[in-house]
Amino acid sequence: MSAKNHLAEIYNFLQISDTIATSGQPTAEQFAAIKAAGYQLIVNLALPTSSNALSNEQEIIESQGMQYVDIPVEWENPTLEDVIKFFSVMETNSDKKIFVHCAANMRVSAFMYLFRRIHQGLNDATAEQDLHKIWVPNEVWQKFIQEALNTYQQKSEKLT
Repeated sequence: MSAKNHLAEIYNFLQISDTIATSGQPTAEQFAAIKAAGYQLIVNLALPTSSNALSNEQEIIESQGMQYVDIPVEWENPTLEDVIKFFSVMETNSDKKIFVHCAANMRVSAFMYLFRRIHQGLNDATAEQDLHKIWVPNEVWQKFIQEALNTYQQKSEKLT
């Protein structure tokens, strides 16, 4: 079985582009498939206390020669600081294949939606399609997404 097929077995796996994929929490074994598929950087948005979190995830990833970035995002309280860190990691590593995950790909799908809208200039309908493949954000996350879009819109208006 090819590495690509193994990736499809990861909970809520979603291929965003040739260089970005997202999912819920991979198992230790699935990180080997992620490596085999050519991913160089793993970004984890889950908390260490998330139900299926791997306590030694960083060790597993780094032992396979991949980089690891941890941005723990509180489910009930995502912040602009969190998404700014995420944007920075994505921009700084745009030359790499990046695999982003959280517990269920819900945090990630919202952050990817914002990244694609704000940094890649993707239209709402296209960005929203991938978001809705995973979930329709609840009230907390709808409010957060709107706040992030408004903040970046105001920043760009000040620049023009």
